[in-house]
Amino acid sequence: MAASDAETRHEVTPAPASEGAKPLRRGLPRVAGGDPWPPAAFAPAATAAAVTDAASAPVAEAPATAPAEVAASVPSSAARSTTPAPAPAAPATATGVPLSQPLPFTRTVWAGAGAQTRPAAPAEPQRIGPFTRLQWAGAVIVGGAGLLIAAGMAVALVRWLLSTQWGVDFLAAYPGEYHLPEGAPVGLPAWLGWQHFFNVFLMVLIIRTGLQVRTEKRPTVFWSPRTNNRRKISLNLWFHQSLDILWLVNGVVFVVLLFVTGQWMRIVPTSWEVFPNAVSAGLQYVSLDWPTENGWVNYNSLQQLAYFATVFLAAPLAAITGVRMSGVWPKNAAGLNKAYPVEWARAVHFPVMLYFVVFIAIHVFLVFATGALRNLNHMYAAQGSTDPNAYADNWTGFWFFVASLAVIAVAWVAARPLVLAPIARLFGKVSGR
Repeated sequence: MAASDAETRHEVTPAPASEGAKPLRRGLPRVAGGDPWPPAAFAPAATAAAVTDAASAPVAEAPATAPAEVAASVPSSAARSTTPAPAPAAPATATGVPLSQPLPFTRTVWAGAGAQTRPAAPAEPQRIGPFTRLQWAGAVIVGGAGLLIAAGMAVALVRWLLSTQWGVDFLAAYPGEYHLPEGAPVGLPAWLGWQHFFNVFLMVLIIRTGLQVRTEKRPTVFWSPRTNNRRKISLNLWFHQSLDILWLVNGVVFVVLLFVTGQWMRIVPTSWEVFPNAVSAGLQYVSLDWPTENGWVNYNSLQQLAYFATVFLAAPLAAITGVRMSGVWPKNAAGLNKAYPVEWARAVHFPVMLYFVVFIAIHVFLVFATGALRNLNHMYAAQGSTDPNAYADNWTGFWFFVASLAVIAVAWVAARPLVLAPIARLFGKVSGR
């Protein structure tokens, strides 16, 4: 019986392993009392590289007469199988040079400067507000062309409208002005001319200093009152507020004299006819066939509404909002500050200034476009007549106007810390921080 078992074990003994072969891993027997499965054997080598590796590290052969020893040899061979096999050799080419090796030719091309250095990014163009100078120029050109086209279309449309029967009847009923009340004064007194000069002088400087205050980031000179050195404002703001006070005083004197002398009837509407006549005057301006009223006697209705809005609406708004933003306003009045927030004042004050700029531009343009010498005589020389052509060739008012421009220009140039600081010291303390 022992002999038969020995024969059986001898029959399943694997043949000697070829070079590079690996023993198979064996498991449990498939039948009770049987031999481990699969039978002991060796797997042939997969690649030539594996054969070479096996040659450098030979695998021990399992004895054919000891199945237990064969089983014990399986773990050591399995451990060797975990060693990664080397990468396969690169295939040879027709020239015998591997593909991984660079071509054996003389180098004739090198990387240029662009591959080694990166050019500096172009500088960001300087912006004026939201646009660059070139963009502003384009916007002005395109916008100007669009405005010219729109203006031409408006002129053509209004001229056609006024040439119809409805337009002729409308101009006949509402020529652009209505009769003033009985007792209305004729002409412009000398005090009104002086008031006009002071108003222009102060308004130009107020607009200039207001823009400086709005755009100033780091003031270099400060002013503080003698009674409170902690309260400091920039010298530009002090000058702006000082001009505001003078402008308010001039305005109060102007309004008082208006009502004392009866001149108020020239700029305050006294009839509902002012509105259709204002429409008529506006249509005549657009059609380029401008109204021919005599400003020495009466303004057209559109002028009257514009003067009324400027004197009795825009000026008070500028004063009220300016006082709210100034140091005169009580800072600790919680209820008053809540009822009139400073944000409201700031939101209104700047648009009011823009209104004054637009009003002055249109006013000056029409003064020169509707008879410059005659109109300047009315405003600056207090000369005029019921005859609109009486002073059409008189240059007196023009030279007064030129002298006023010279005074304004001198004040514009002189409005700098070197000149303002000594004046500001008369009312407070001037410092550099």
